[in-house]
Amino acid sequence: MLKFDLMQDDLSGFAGRGAAFVTFGETMLRDTPADLQRPEATRLVYLSLAGSEFSIATLLARMGIPTAYITRVPDNPYGWMLRDTARANGISVEHLVWAHKAETIGRYIYETGRTPRQGVVWYQRMYSSASRLGAGMVDWAAALRDCRLFHTSGITFGLAVHSGYDCNYLRDAFLEAMAAKPAGCLVGMDFNYRSTLWSESECTAIMTPLIGDHAAVLVTSVYDMARHYGISCGRYTAQQINDGEMGDLHDDDLRAFGEEVTRRFNLQVVAVTLRQSESSEHHLWEAAAIDRDGHFFRSAVPREIYLADRIGGGDAWVGGFYYGLLTAGINAEGLEKGVVVGDAATRLKQTIMFDLPLITKAEVQALIQADILGANNLTMR
Repeated sequence: MLKFDLMQDDLSGFAGRGAAFVTFGETMLRDTPADLQRPEATRLVYLSLAGSEFSIATLLARMGIPTAYITRVPDNPYGWMLRDTARANGISVEHLVWAHKAETIGRYIYETGRTPRQGVVWYQRMYSSASRLGAGMVDWAAALRDCRLFHTSGITFGLAVHSGYDCNYLRDAFLEAMAAKPAGCLVGMDFNYRSTLWSESECTAIMTPLIGDHAAVLVTSVYDMARHYGISCGRYTAQQINDGEMGDLHDDDLRAFGEEVTRRFNLQVVAVTLRQSESSEHHLWEAAAIDRDGHFFRSAVPREIYLADRIGGGDAWVGGFYYGLLTAGINAEGLEKGVVVGDAATRLKQTIMFDLPLITKAEVQALIQADILGANNLTMR
């Protein structure tokens, strides 16, 4: 008996209105050698679109949630590629900000890893058009008119620091959005620290007030909270976590972690994702969430993934988790549904090449059903 039948979800409350989910950030071009050569040796490159917020928007739109994506892109074929791909997946791009055609789009080069060689990413994001998305460029009152959940990530706020600007344009734009958002619009953030964009101290200085003053939902990792804020995880101190001495996590460890993060930032919900890399091709995945009322849910067991491409896996999980919250609410049911849908979505996405989660609700539903029937179970705890 299925507890969550996604195909029967009543989405009529979203119909005939604007975007219920709105997100902003940077979309990049991804260069992947199409012949599996090393990047400096290849002459054949596959171009695809990438970026945390855009990936989340893609999943939610494909799951039936009215979704809008906002960024700043050059008015040239790469910008048009983004616009057209968003539209093809059902994402509103009404509030895209168009930059001069000679400006650059963010980019990264990716070399796919194979055991024992890890995959490697080279960012090319300095001075990108999106890094200069600032105040006064978006009609936030119109963009957020019907928004129930507005999302961004730490990656986005790191872009201006990475480029060495005197001001953080994206933070200014975010604060402008906060002043314009309607009552009842929740704010979600993925901490998503990238050391290639900014230092730990730079990240903490920007992110701490943004989370504490505005976020209701935070998605993070045990490692980021230990590294940046000295937060322990139950039996494991922050020092042990930072030193790589954390072992198996019990539910009580994750409960204690969630309660501390919720208290520290005055949040409604904390979600934590847990990835264990067995090899470059084989990972184990699980997640957990807790709300300020003490409701807690953790994946039934860690699940195996045999990877085609891991990049975008965390974003697919966030999209699935938000689907649970948007359709069931912030309560015990919403947390459970979010974790279950997020787990299925990320596992499917990571069997597909490139960043975007080009999966369907029916595929997510089928995997959830297979898990309930006992397929692919791992008894790790």
